[in-house]
Amino acid sequence: MASPSEESASPVARRVTSTDGVGLAVTEHGDPTAPTIVLVHGYPDTSELWDGVVQRLRDDFHVVTYDVRGAGRSDRPRRIRDYAMRQLSDDLLSVIDAVAPGESVHLVGHDWGGIQSWESAARPETAARLSSYTAIAGPSLDLAAVGASAKRKRGELAPRDTVKQLIKSWYILSFHLPFAAPLLWRHYLGRTWAQAFRRTEGVWPPEGHPAETITEDGIDGIKLYRRNMLPRLLRPRYRRVDVPLVQVGITLRDAFIAPDIYDELPGRMPELWFRRADATHWIPVLAPETVAGWVRDAVEYREAGGADGTAAVPADAERHRAES
Repeated sequence: MASPSEESASPVARRVTSTDGVGLAVTEHGDPTAPTIVLVHGYPDTSELWDGVVQRLRDDFHVVTYDVRGAGRSDRPRRIRDYAMRQLSDDLLSVIDAVAPGESVHLVGHDWGGIQSWESAARPETAARLSSYTAIAGPSLDLAAVGASAKRKRGELAPRDTVKQLIKSWYILSFHLPFAAPLLWRHYLGRTWAQAFRRTEGVWPPEGHPAETITEDGIDGIKLYRRNMLPRLLRPRYRRVDVPLVQVGITLRDAFIAPDIYDELPGRMPELWFRRADATHWIPVLAPETVAGWVRDAVEYREAGGADGTAAVPADAERHRAES
């Protein structure tokens, strides 16, 4: 692919208004005529999470990042109901319409950016705009619940597996305690996040992380958990997604997500790739070259025609195709 001109290589910042009037801070990188990749960050991050990944993709693609509602430079609705999955999917669609009107894009999500983007992959009006979806350390709540139910029925879900995931997810339970989590963020976690990062990742965060808005991001992002976590785990709303290619990046040393949460995904989408890395949760920050490589593989595969035989599946990808 040709490198973009100097003009198009300069980042372009814009404001996109979602369906409920919330303003989202969006940045475009690279050549706007190239295939579009939209990167969605997780919690308690901002779009700066993707800086290293953007650097490795912007010469060949139109790369778009945005601060999700309640984070960074985007608006911060106060009501918990304004953070519902459906609204988060509307946010994404508003961004896509603004940066790639009438076109399909390649979606990538990490952590909560991955969790919320599964909703878009499962929702027909949004899925129709997605050529590929890459979820990194961000499982689908609905499909995880459906998978756990299937394992229980087959007698394959051992109590120790449930306990293991509950231990990894202790912070989710704490987020549902009134007042406790916001106070913790305001008086402790906000100023000690670098130390918390080091405890789970084994290294200090690189320069520029966390964002200056970390305390506010931590507090406001709690609404994502309170609005969505229990309802989706207790009453899943979808059992499959119809994006042509779904790629799941599994971080084998993740302090928060057990790899077996993805076991029941095969057969629930047309084509699925599992990519595994001996990495910790914040792989976009600590190993951006790995993430950029995964994304590039998916984009080039789909842009070359996908499963029609003109593009190669990466040698390290565990490939699953659903029966037609």
